[in-house]
Amino acid sequence: MKFAPALEEGRLLKRYKRFLADIETASGEQLTIHCPNTGSMLNCMSEGCRVWFSRSNDPKRKLPGTWEIAETPQGRLACVNTARANALVEEALKTGLIPELAGFSSLKREVAYGQENSRADFRLDFADGPAFIEVKSVTLGFDGSPVAAFPDAVTTRGSKHLRELAALAREGVWAVQLYCVNLSGIDAVRPAEEIDPAYAAALREAVSAGVEVLAYGVELTTEEVRVCRRLDVRI
Repeated sequence: MKFAPALEEGRLLKRYKRFLADIETASGEQLTIHCPNTGSMLNCMSEGCRVWFSRSNDPKRKLPGTWEIAETPQGRLACVNTARANALVEEALKTGLIPELAGFSSLKREVAYGQENSRADFRLDFADGPAFIEVKSVTLGFDGSPVAAFPDAVTTRGSKHLRELAALAREGVWAVQLYCVNLSGIDAVRPAEEIDPAYAAALREAVSAGVEVLAYGVELTTEEVRVCRRLDVRI
């Protein structure tokens, strides 16, 4: 997935009200842009860090651009636009880059399922039945470690999705939690039990129920991002 239009570089002045970020471009222009990340963005940013953003020419938009990439305090690149994760996974599924999920006959997005009014990110149909897939974008990394973690803030919604997947798995339905690790320099992913112990417990319960857990990393540059390799999952 190439970034189009091409990204522009700037420096972060501050992120605030969760969805807003003030930046200064390389030419000295100060802008307020959209931050498309609902998490805490822990370890993803610091004041003055380099950022890359996409600029919009749509006159109807309130903000002139969208924050796409941050250079983390650990020197990694993080794709902080969480909306990219589903698109990246869909691209990888359709091009066969996730062999564990290859061979489906149809792909559907945002499919209603479960007892808690959930929507699966993807439903894949196979000859022997469907697979329901939940995708989570991972950007939390740590100094001196190639292991990323999820979540970066308490997520009751994430725990709910794991309960729904576990219920499917108990009924014999193929249920998959897929972590799209949008962070460079990572070899594995784990639950961030120190941040959300309830989520970590729900993940272990889901695995016990038969939910398959996959993690895939990306190749990330300021020009392009794409799913490239399977990572270890440490539960």
